[in-house]
Amino acid sequence: MINDKVLGIILGGGQGSRLYPLTEDRSKPAVPIAGKYRLVDIPISNCINSNIKRMYVLTQFNSASLNQHIKNTYHFSFFSSAFVDVLAAEQTIHSDKWFQGTADAVRQSMHHFLQNDFEYALILSGDQLYQMDFNDMIKKHRESNAEISIATYPVNAKDATSFGILKTNDENTITSFIEKPSEDLLPDWTSDVSQQMKNEGRHYLASMGIYIFNRDLLVKLMTNPDTVDFGKEIIPQAIGEHKTLSYQYEGYWTDIGNIDSFFEANLGLAENVPKFNLYDEENRIYTRARILPTSKVSGTMLHKAVIGEGCIINAAKIDTCVIGIRSRIGKEAVVSNTYMMGNDSFESLEEVANNKIEIMMGIGDRCHINNCIIDKNCRIGDDTKINGGPHLEDAETDTYFIKDGIVVIKKEATIPKGTIIGMN
Repeated sequence: MINDKVLGIILGGGQGSRLYPLTEDRSKPAVPIAGKYRLVDIPISNCINSNIKRMYVLTQFNSASLNQHIKNTYHFSFFSSAFVDVLAAEQTIHSDKWFQGTADAVRQSMHHFLQNDFEYALILSGDQLYQMDFNDMIKKHRESNAEISIATYPVNAKDATSFGILKTNDENTITSFIEKPSEDLLPDWTSDVSQQMKNEGRHYLASMGIYIFNRDLLVKLMTNPDTVDFGKEIIPQAIGEHKTLSYQYEGYWTDIGNIDSFFEANLGLAENVPKFNLYDEENRIYTRARILPTSKVSGTMLHKAVIGEGCIINAAKIDTCVIGIRSRIGKEAVVSNTYMMGNDSFESLEEVANNKIEIMMGIGDRCHINNCIIDKNCRIGDDTKINGGPHLEDAETDTYFIKDGIVVIKKEATIPKGTIIGMN
């Protein structure tokens, strides 16, 4: 099979500062999404669904929770060559530096990759939300005798200025590349796209940061220590010298680069017909198998709510929310436009029954929460009112962070009873 010759390489990214404080003590691929998954589950699941089952995840910042998640999640048969391994930046006799960029991360890890038999390296980002069958991309790469293939996504003029834009010929071969072009340059950078994309005004092909490299070429390109990034150096320099194919993808795809896009992507899962389909039997998203009880809801009006396992909810109303595993929401609480990541454990029934816990994990009674991300294991006291929105300026305290109007309650923070944040 073709995929026996494909090695998956998932780039965990750098410090993830644009997702702070969610990345304060975890790497970007380990950030929880959709109430029960981690970001890294997306590229790994896409690989598994494409029958690519040899993967490395490259990371260097706060990798402990990522290591633990992968160790507890991806178990393959002892008689299989399948694996998912985490490679953190390490000092070797050849280098004592941390990863300087995406290409440098691959370069420093090449000695691990070359221990495997493969013909193609599939290089993926660890912070994107999408479902793609890589088989078709690999097939077209082989059939066209390409040396590099780049997954491209049609975008409109407004979005094009934020991406690396590629120009193709009639055979989908990439002929030129420009990084984040200004608006006045865009008329010269249109490419041939489907009629549907034209109807939506999406005439420009943006690089998705998903690449296929022939093994021999990748080894050759990695010999130059001065090139440290794929998007800024390797790809622009390779176009023209090596046959580089554009693989157009028109499904749902979003780059989880900052708090705003992360928030929007999660709340989008609560829509009646979400753009990202978690219910697709053919393209399942895999994650750690937990043995959790069913969720219990009492007296709550639910509207557009995604609720994970093991929750106890007594709220008055939940509207357009994603509620993560083991969450607790108290009586008469109203929660809207909120992503609540949930908890890593339950509090004991004895402690709860005997009122031994002053502020329990979760959201307390009579709270009003709007436009908020609540990280893992937070305690929000009774009668707290949090109202995120454009009326709020960016700010940070020991327990919460405000960015683009979104209030982020930091991991394991305790918000005292009666706290008011952002109320007009």
